[in-house]
Amino acid sequence: MMRKTIRIVLRRLALALAMTVGALAGLPAAVAQAPTPAPAALATSPPSYRLGAEDLLEISVWREDALKREVLVRPDGGISYPLIGDVQAAGKSVDELRAEITKRLEKFVPDAAVSVTVLRAGSQRVYVIGKVTRSGEFLVGRNVDVLQALSMAGGLTQFADQNGIRVVRRDGDRQVVLPFEYGRIVRGEKLEQNVLLRAGDVVVVP
Repeated sequence: MMRKTIRIVLRRLALALAMTVGALAGLPAAVAQAPTPAPAALATSPPSYRLGAEDLLEISVWREDALKREVLVRPDGGISYPLIGDVQAAGKSVDELRAEITKRLEKFVPDAAVSVTVLRAGSQRVYVIGKVTRSGEFLVGRNVDVLQALSMAGGLTQFADQNGIRVVRRDGDRQVVLPFEYGRIVRGEKLEQNVLLRAGDVVVVP
């Protein structure tokens, strides 16, 4: 009786194994028939980030090794890229630049999967001058607000006018002055004045 039961169990296991092997045998063919899809175009930087002079970019096109380039955004805001020549990069987001390159490459490389990566954010410089411990130019690789910039400058000196601080910002052909009342902000008031700085902003501490 015991031997008969063992034989039945072994036959069932052998049948289950045969069915499993048969199912797996069909997989390689199915996988081989599936085309390798192009990867989604990459844009590796925060959506709000705007490119500027001295940013170092890597631009590539999937399956087009000859089109992989590291390019530095020139002082005039442009870059040069094979096949399409000069492209204006400064002021654009990474997604916007990727879309423009893709459009202009269309007649050379249809359905190009373009990737744009910011390797070094060289354009993101802010300035803190006046009565701070360390005034000067600060290269920031991320968004910083006024309080953070003042911290990078070592904080205010003893004789600084805490509520007279101003942020000078260039907006096209004009300059805008934004108030920053440090004394009130550290008390939890006027927090809307602690704005995120943009490239080129100057924090003036009288």
